Amino acid sequence: MMGQRRAAVAGSFYEGTAERLRRQIENCFLHPLGPGKLPPHEGERRNDMPIIGLVCPHAGYMYSGPTAARAYFAMALQRTPDVVIIIGPDHHGFAGDVSIYPEGVWITPLGEVPVASDVAKRLVEACPIADENESAHRYEHSLEVQLPFLQFCFGNAVPIVPIMIGRQTKDVAATLGDAISQVIKDANAVIIASTDFTHYEPQEQAKRKDELVLKRIEAIDPDGVFNVVRQHRVTMCGYGPTMAMLYACQKLGCESAKVLGYSTSGDISGDYSQVVGYGAVAVFRSGYDASSLELTFAT
Repeated sequence: MMGQRRAAVAGSFYEGTAERLRRQIENCFLHPLGPGKLPPHEGERRNDMPIIGLVCPHAGYMYSGPTAARAYFAMALQRTPDVVIIIGPDHHGFAGDVSIYPEGVWITPLGEVPVASDVAKRLVEACPIADENESAHRYEHSLEVQLPFLQFCFGNAVPIVPIMIGRQTKDVAATLGDAISQVIKDANAVIIASTDFTHYEPQEQAKRKDELVLKRIEAIDPDGVFNVVRQHRVTMCGYGPTMAMLYACQKLGCESAKVLGYSTSGDISGDYSQVVGYGAVAVFRSGYDASSLELTFAT
């Protein structure tokens, strides 16, 4: 029997019923920190796929949802992808170097999202440090919170490959990134790196540190991300997934990226003494540049 990964954080990180969840996501898109408008319908999208990589936050929607909506709004301007690879950090310590959910469905209040088992299998074969591990994903929120946004924009037809990184080093990220680039080089795929940025530091300090990381992401510089995180002690939880996405994009010839938005929990709560940072970034395929989507948000 194929795996059924049931929602672990519905009702906490995001609303637990379909109706309330749809309304919550709509509010994220319409929020002053979000795009300020809803994503386009299928007939209103481009026929090509300028964006191949995204950085997207994974905190509770109340805090990071509007910034996440900026990433998904950009993604929803282009054609529906054939597969979405989602890479997140392991917050619970159950993953090895790289743990891939091999087959089945992931369930949220908005329905079932199929796992692209063929792509997952090819990734395991191409990545010598990856294993197939359903149980490692059971409680992890960093991948799950991406799915309702994906479902809201594209329905339940887009298959995913859920990947967790347990050891966030250059070697692990580069090995995974290389494998992803091999497997999707001829596919209409999007790679989502799920991460929050600085955790529980004063607003100005968090913004200063996060800006250093965002500049390296925008330069498609995974080694630079690693070096900034280490040198400046940036408490970014998903720098490994971000590096893996960037390594893959490098291998695929990407030359352009754009920061789509940045906010902190303090922008929502009004408490700027101990904030968490959230960033959204798009990486563009070879032949496109950061202006190719003509992104205009309402704010």
